[in-house]
Amino acid sequence: MSPVGTFTLTPDQRAALQRTLADWRTGRKIERLWSRDASLWTGDDESKWLGWLDIVAAQLRDAARFAKFAAEVKARGFTHILLLGMGGSSLCPEVFALSFGKIDGFPELHVLDSTDPAQLLATESRVNLARTLFIVSSKSGSTLEPNIFKQYFFERSGRDGSRFVAITDPGSKMQQVAEHDGFWRIFFGLPSIGGRYSALSDFGMIPAAAMGVDVPMFLGLAQLMVQACSPSQPGSTADVSENPGVVLGAALGTLALSGRDKITIIASPGIHDLGAWLEQLIAESTGKNGKGLIPVDREPLGAPSVYGADRVFVYERLESAPDAEQDRAVAALEAAGHPVVRLSVPDVYHLGAEFFRWEIATAVAGSILGINPFDQPDVEASKIATKKLTAAFEESGSLPPEKDVVRVDSADLTDRLRTHLNTIRASDYFALLAYIEMNQAHETALQKIRRKVRDTRKSATCLGFGPRFLHSTGQAYKGGPNTGVFLQITNDDARDVPVPGQKYTFGVVKAAQARGDLEVLRERGRRVLHIHLGADVDAGLAQLASAVERALQ
Repeated sequence: MSPVGTFTLTPDQRAALQRTLADWRTGRKIERLWSRDASLWTGDDESKWLGWLDIVAAQLRDAARFAKFAAEVKARGFTHILLLGMGGSSLCPEVFALSFGKIDGFPELHVLDSTDPAQLLATESRVNLARTLFIVSSKSGSTLEPNIFKQYFFERSGRDGSRFVAITDPGSKMQQVAEHDGFWRIFFGLPSIGGRYSALSDFGMIPAAAMGVDVPMFLGLAQLMVQACSPSQPGSTADVSENPGVVLGAALGTLALSGRDKITIIASPGIHDLGAWLEQLIAESTGKNGKGLIPVDREPLGAPSVYGADRVFVYERLESAPDAEQDRAVAALEAAGHPVVRLSVPDVYHLGAEFFRWEIATAVAGSILGINPFDQPDVEASKIATKKLTAAFEESGSLPPEKDVVRVDSADLTDRLRTHLNTIRASDYFALLAYIEMNQAHETALQKIRRKVRDTRKSATCLGFGPRFLHSTGQAYKGGPNTGVFLQITNDDARDVPVPGQKYTFGVVKAAQARGDLEVLRERGRRVLHIHLGADVDAGLAQLASAVERALQ
């Protein structure tokens, strides 16, 4: 397969893409992107956020440090690594953990990016605290979740800073904390790289090195994609149509302008978690000013007839371990006339190339949509709302009473759901926002609900576990096109966990994040219904699934 990928499009779609590529060619837009020309987007501060263009070459110049750090981690006898972060600081390491698995001779990497008390305790139970390396990862150093994760595990580890590493931007609050508490190492990001574009910086590469990934090899393969996405050199015959990142971004942006804005990700099982990283990159970058691409990840595959005319399918195929069922499903989508993009990933070490391809593609799509792909105004709005609620709890000892919440045992549950789901129109999408523990049982139950909605209404469906989705798809849900129909799901925590040094608990933080999210969604005029499950999450999900089925009849 060509490094650019293969694109199955209708004649009209292909003609529109060719017009976009011609515009990029005549406008010398690839050169303008690489020269950091902010007028390619909105002419705001975009030029300040393009450090990711050069990060791979910079990392390769000092690649020996990754092997040195890996050897030091190995020599210390750690059995586990626990990365504490959110959004861009956690999603790339999660891709490494789930795609590479445990590498012989090195500690196993785990990631915590949830304030749900049950998930916190479940994660803690999977590691040997006495032999765990804790990596506190926070670009700004002021993000709530990594800070309280650090407080909790610093106390649980006996305040032993020698088993803690920080990854943060220079001069941040996290740097000050790490120095004060005697952290073993501090690694720095670049202020010119935003969190979701930081995969190939130390935010992704340090956890990868610690778990035993051959980082120089990984970066070397990524550099091949960097070169393929760079402007043509003097004397080169390379054309814009041979640029993997530009062609992908041009296709996604052009298709979105014609109404196909639901980017449905199909990834081989061995790299399935790439979709979670892509969700953040696409949604947080493009979903603003009433515009945006809506990424759809982990949606169960269906027959071509259950999909609407707002879809484009992107198939990330792992050539070393393809899935025959996915191959058949994608071929059926192509035969039915749906636009399909096929991208080839030779093996897991080529994921760095995909990271860079998609970073370029997202920047290009943002230019076509006419937005700034490097800010996240609506994520900040949710953070502010949450901060107000946690501050109120610190003062009064309680959160304000909730308004308009439907309990799962309410007599009018089915009627409320029917009214809500009847607002789904053609080209809308349905999203489950679940502030519960992210585990296989809960995901299976929620997947059944989203499949039922999709098959009945032919609408795209999304599933996000809170609060982690707040740092990714939450931006598009609040700031993107007002085409989402949301079902927020909360629960009573069977067991809560205190946050050291605070009056509030992890459960209170999660509740404040859910309420802050709901408040901003309602302020933005989004269609959202809040369902509360109670303490028995499994029973509550079963009741909810039955009610959804009745509501859709």
